[in-house]
Amino acid sequence: MAIFATRIMALRQEREPMAMDLETKALLLSVGTVQLAGTHAGGRASTAGPGAGGQSVFFQSGSHLVRLSVAESSPLRLEGREEGVAIIKDGWEIASGRLAQPLLHCPEQAYITVSERCIFDCKFCAVPKLNGGIKSRDTVLQMVEEAARTGDLRAISLTSGVEVSPQEEAERVAGIVADLKRFGVPVGVSISPFPGVNRILKDAGADEVKYNLECVDRHLFWQVCPGISYQEIMDALQEAVGVFGKNHVFTNIIVGLGETDETLRRSIDELTEMGVIPVLRAVFPHPLRAGEVPMERPSAERLLEMARYLKKALEKNGLDGSAALTGCYRCTGCDLTPGRDL
Repeated sequence: MAIFATRIMALRQEREPMAMDLETKALLLSVGTVQLAGTHAGGRASTAGPGAGGQSVFFQSGSHLVRLSVAESSPLRLEGREEGVAIIKDGWEIASGRLAQPLLHCPEQAYITVSERCIFDCKFCAVPKLNGGIKSRDTVLQMVEEAARTGDLRAISLTSGVEVSPQEEAERVAGIVADLKRFGVPVGVSISPFPGVNRILKDAGADEVKYNLECVDRHLFWQVCPGISYQEIMDALQEAVGVFGKNHVFTNIIVGLGETDETLRRSIDELTEMGVIPVLRAVFPHPLRAGEVPMERPSAERLLEMARYLKKALEKNGLDGSAALTGCYRCTGCDLTPGRDL
């Protein structure tokens, strides 16, 4: 990879580690995994989305944060130092920093998956294969109460699969949202949409919503997300902007499902013109989904190019990623985040 070669050359010239800059973060995200050495062989489990069931760590360096899945086969290695930790590639220290401790799934947020199972069978996602548990209202409240006692709670983000139907899931989550308002921090919700979902969540007290398109190539969408309506998601997103306002409506776009850069740019333009902020997420080829659809982790160069294009599109349409109250744009660990990283 060209950026890796440039990075190593710079390190050889300077003979000292550098803090993680934007290009370094892109490198780490393009790999997406890291080996853990010695006392750092722990990591935190994930119950959300494509990487569900795996372990991960948050690496903080300079002004950037990156979340990496733990894998023994990774070309990256996390090693301890007298002060903090460093990431090693091909024997060279490419970034030094510290491990950031997640509160619940990510730093400063209670990021909770309510239903760890789903009736839909999106081909990139491990959740339908794992068939996990369902958290009760009381369980969620207890988790947030424990997070609040640390003094570090700044936001709450709820995500959920679909146990029975999108509407039943929304009603379940909305009831939990109403109870969570007592904590006095913003609450964001990411669930499967249906007609009427925005009013249900707004009336419950949600501050932000995220309805995920995932695959933006309409010709591939039916293969990747069978049984889900692309247009229904778009309709819900467009309505949500009028309900929750600009800078508070989001959608995940997975990069690496066979879509072209032209398709990505066109979708970014369409969404940002609607007032929706896309999250560009590198595909995570989960072992439980091997071979079901083409999945290729995007290069650092592609991630950088698309992130820069997204930043310009947001600015053109008066959107600001730094205004996000909850979720991925507040965390920044999994993506190059306009308004935060660049």
